Amino acid sequence: MARNSVALAPARTSNGSTHVKTIRCAIYTRKSTEEGLQQEFNSLDAQREASEAFVASQKSEGWQVIADHFDDGGYTGGNMDRPALRRLLAAVEARSVDCIVVYKVDRLSRSLLDFARIIEIFDRNGVSFVAVTQQFNTTSSLGRLLRTGRLWLHRNVLS
Repeated sequence: MARNSVALAPARTSNGSTHVKTIRCAIYTRKSTEEGLQQEFNSLDAQREASEAFVASQKSEGWQVIADHFDDGGYTGGNMDRPALRRLLAAVEARSVDCIVVYKVDRLSRSLLDFARIIEIFDRNGVSFVAVTQQFNTTSSLGRLLRTGRLWLHRNVLS
């Protein structure tokens, strides 16, 4: 199996038995303002809880949440100047994650150009992307087709 692919089906081992490849999932959360972050259960917690539930629903496919938290509370999604996003991208480039899970696409970025840049980093490192409340999932064949179309658009129209 290629290093950059995300296995969603059982794989055969050298002795012929099957196993499900572990998909290491990083959850990214963001809230633009600090308002309400001091509450015992806040927006970042709600995003994480929904994302963890989604990953749990994919357990039979090998999905597991990694221990690191990538939470940007009080940071705009209009640029990429966010500490947790920088740590997440470093983890992607270190190939220590296989899939990024967010509550909604706009939690990752509110800028189309930045979103395209981030997804390109994911693609370059074989990392999939899922938004749990929206139909955006690059682990499926349709998601990969849409990602390919987005790459073409970015390279030929937006650049």
